[in-house]
Amino acid sequence: MRAWFALTTGDYRGVIAAAQAGTDAAPHHGVAVQLAAQEAKAWARIGDRRQVEVALDKGRRLLEAMPYPENLDNHFVVDPAKFDYYAMDCYRLVGEDQLARTLAEEVLRAGTDFDGSERAPMRNSEARVTLGVTAAREGDLEQALTMGGRALEGDRQSVPSLIMISRELAAEMRSRYTAEPAAQDYLSRLHSLAQEKPGFMPR
Repeated sequence: MRAWFALTTGDYRGVIAAAQAGTDAAPHHGVAVQLAAQEAKAWARIGDRRQVEVALDKGRRLLEAMPYPENLDNHFVVDPAKFDYYAMDCYRLVGEDQLARTLAEEVLRAGTDFDGSERAPMRNSEARVTLGVTAAREGDLEQALTMGGRALEGDRQSVPSLIMISRELAAEMRSRYTAEPAAQDYLSRLHSLAQEKPGFMPR
């Protein structure tokens, strides 16, 4: 939990320290996989591409050595689908857009039932923001706005996580599409949400 709280408050060195301490304390438990992923997320936000791969590789090796988890509702349990979700976040941050997009599509596939209902709404929201960010970088404003808008429609929103990733899409909009009215409308929507939910101010 210390690693997660540090991540949501921007204390990335604190994430790394907490993740490494937790892994030392429980190196053969499922929580070590999640800690490796949190460490990778912190390195991605610092901008160290090599350390991102080191942490993700550590998490993958730990995950492959463990039996498939029985209780996927346990927050501290990581299955391959959840690890894809973590890796998606990292690759988006370091600019590996093709990898991020591929993983986002897989996250959406795994998080949606055959009837279209969403069994992982927050993961799906973050996957849509990822698709929005990669589309914005490729010059597809319409797709970026569609995905960014859909990400904000879910009923179960984890505000700290959505804050982090929506800031990324907002930054892409500001840097690439400042003259586009549709982009400004999207940014205005984020500011409106900030007024409804304190702390949700994109920057």
